[in-house]
Amino acid sequence: MFRELVDVKEENLLLVDAEILNILLLDHSSKKNIIWATDNYKGYGNRFNFEDEITVDMITGNYREIIRPRSKKSAEEKNKRIKENAEVFTPSWICNNQNNLVDEAWFERDVVFNKSNKDSWETVEEKIYFPKNKTWQDYINSMRLEISCGEAPYLVSRYDSVTGKSIKIKNRIGLLDRKLRIVSENVDDESEWVEWSIKAMKSIYGYDWQGDNVLIARENLLYTFIDYYKDKFNKKPNIELVKKIAEIISWNIWQMDGLKFVIPNSCKNEKKIELTLFGDIEHIEECLGCKKNKPKNHNGIYCKVMNWKTNRSIKFISLIE
Repeated sequence: MFRELVDVKEENLLLVDAEILNILLLDHSSKKNIIWATDNYKGYGNRFNFEDEITVDMITGNYREIIRPRSKKSAEEKNKRIKENAEVFTPSWICNNQNNLVDEAWFERDVVFNKSNKDSWETVEEKIYFPKNKTWQDYINSMRLEISCGEAPYLVSRYDSVTGKSIKIKNRIGLLDRKLRIVSENVDDESEWVEWSIKAMKSIYGYDWQGDNVLIARENLLYTFIDYYKDKFNKKPNIELVKKIAEIISWNIWQMDGLKFVIPNSCKNEKKIELTLFGDIEHIEECLGCKKNKPKNHNGIYCKVMNWKTNRSIKFISLIE
């Protein structure tokens, strides 16, 4: 139960509790499941086309090895995804350097969580201290977003997304890893730890185009929470808590065309009937947003995220404004 280090096995998640896997496949904007949004899987059959939803039976059973992190994909698959989707994953040491810049600005000092050493880093072992005008609670509540997140290497670092090498908890460098470290350093009571870890989960966001990446990113966030819980309390979280975390993740990591703010390829050409003196004239009307590059005028499905302060969903494009 919850043992994977790198490649999360959907088959194992199914055996633990089928509802968890169903939650991780949800798309709250369409009220359906996330879609493949790639032709990489169409060789598996009619249900594996670009626009098809990803369902549990399509990634378990006979298809249990179909979802794999990038490090486990073949060179041919990687090259195809680079060519078709400009998919290039960032090594953990670069993610760390850039995340360090974010924290240097927030903490107003350098060498907060670790010290960068070319293509590696040295973890700061001492408890993290905070500026006089800021608290650890402020840090947990500060929001972070990874755009075009892929498998979410900036948010969590269970493994190096390029080499596939697993990373020990104490050396992890993701933005969520840092928040969960702070919670563990400042809270010992289990219920309070869960409360603040949930706040940390709610403060981390990311989106990607391809459905397999969205699923892997969601799994990585879920297992990161489980890893830190086990590390802190030397036991596994109960299923209901895992489901609650999965629900948060299903909102905060979503599938989106980052230029149009809609579900990939959800914009359609619409058939219009114009009444004239000479009879009805049928013509095809292109999506106005696509035609004139107007983000507010797409006829596709606009992506929604959850405002956890109000517990109400909002269109992501409204935040851009």
